[in-house]
Amino acid sequence: MTTNSITITYLSKVSFASLNGSDKEVDNINPIKKVTLQSGEELPYVSSQAIRRALRDKIEELGHALSPVGESSTSKGAPKTALDPIKYIDDDLFGYMDAQAGKDGGAGTSNVRTSPVRVESLLALATYKGDLDYATNFMGKKIGLNPNIFETEIHSGVYRGTILIELDRIGREFEVVEETKGKTTTRSLQTKELVSNEEKAKRVHALIDALQMLWSSGRQSRFLADISPKFFAAALMKSKNPIFLEAVNLNESGQIDTKGIKSVVNDYEKFIDQHVFAVQEGVFDKQEDMVSLKDGFQKLADWVTAYYKG
Repeated sequence: MTTNSITITYLSKVSFASLNGSDKEVDNINPIKKVTLQSGEELPYVSSQAIRRALRDKIEELGHALSPVGESSTSKGAPKTALDPIKYIDDDLFGYMDAQAGKDGGAGTSNVRTSPVRVESLLALATYKGDLDYATNFMGKKIGLNPNIFETEIHSGVYRGTILIELDRIGREFEVVEETKGKTTTRSLQTKELVSNEEKAKRVHALIDALQMLWSSGRQSRFLADISPKFFAAALMKSKNPIFLEAVNLNESGQIDTKGIKSVVNDYEKFIDQHVFAVQEGVFDKQEDMVSLKDGFQKLADWVTAYYKG
């Protein structure tokens, strides 16, 4: 087995936030997205789509040009990017899909790149308790209108997210090639290198920097929140799997449950090349076998550099 991926499960902490809006059931209440447990309790979450958008925006803020968005190739399709993973970092990291209708009722075609960066939603570890922020918009009084009263669902707690980076797919395309000799047809998987190893490393470094400074612009005008990692467990993997996804939790005192994450390392030892636990001491206690957040992100960057150097 050879090294092929990095998995990162992280915790973010928000004290007062309304992170990701959901559909309205009542006109004057702005809800947040929630998933319902078997017990009936609800856990707030930030969708994976919102996290991917936040990563894209942060990568752009850090100085990387993003792929321009244009109209779909079909009349009712979703907007598409330039579909150019050679030129644009986000087309490479996050993939794309563009469907084209067939001519004269024939079968259509599609141009698809599956994202090498896999993202899980940012899910709260604490249930929603029904808290609401009461607000009134007085702007209308200036023109003789009654104040507009509304409420917004709010939540406080620790959220858990996961990202898996397929290092062996960054800056690459794979194509199944068929070759027929006589009555025998063979298939082989051929690899096409899109960019240099140096550029691949640069792109993954940008992604890691974006994660370290992760911030979503949604609902930030009145509910400013920081969703960047305050703790993470990461592993340089020989087989792709988000091994820490369900194992990063808090103990009864609100600190990192190290027993759980250490058991993961032990259980998957033969598939792990290296691992690191990193923490911001201003939020969680620095326990045995943990490094600072700064050193942890540097460790991730070092893994990437070494991987693409060969």
